[in-house]
Amino acid sequence: MTASRGASHADESRPVSGSEASRLFGLRSGPTDDLAGQADAVAAACHAMAVRFHRGGKLVVFGAGGASTDAQHVAVEFVHPVIVGKRALPAISLTTDVATVTGIAERDGVAAIFAHQIRILADPADIALGLSADGNSASVLAGLEAARELGLLTIALAGRDGGQIAAAKAADHLLVAGSGDPRVVKELHVTMYHVLWELVHVFFEQPGVLGPGVVT
Repeated sequence: MTASRGASHADESRPVSGSEASRLFGLRSGPTDDLAGQADAVAAACHAMAVRFHRGGKLVVFGAGGASTDAQHVAVEFVHPVIVGKRALPAISLTTDVATVTGIAERDGVAAIFAHQIRILADPADIALGLSADGNSASVLAGLEAARELGLLTIALAGRDGGQIAAAKAADHLLVAGSGDPRVVKELHVTMYHVLWELVHVFFEQPGVLGPGVVT
């Protein structure tokens, strides 16, 4: 009898579970389609990145909270490509040095943690990539603004409507995951920076696209 009741409950839950799963996938389909609609903007950002790498620049990545792990993910993908045979490109994450991050935060405030490092570690030829789930991270915004002041190429991955980063026009290239759900934004950001990585390499593999002075 117990087994029969258990089976009955399991059978009753399946339609509900299936419906909920469909709803959750539906939450992602719209923002994913919107991201695909930004293809030209993504390609432009990738070409600009490839040109900077081509001229000897490096990628400087940063983000706060959950985005800090994305920054590390991006950096390692460029430095140590998971696809064998792809070119390794110089990249650093500003979120990995706990002593530096906490030291800056204690003395100058959390908003300064990336801007300070960029002023010390970055060169004008470099690329600054900031990630913020809602576009309102004060530390990411300050980092992008410091990078622009130095002449770096600035790229931002944000969510919702781009938030304060969009309003401040702090990025040369702003790519937005159009969702208010931070989980969906996180998932789309992973897709975004994987596409950035792939297209940068596509540009490197097309002779003459990046102009003279190839860095080998």
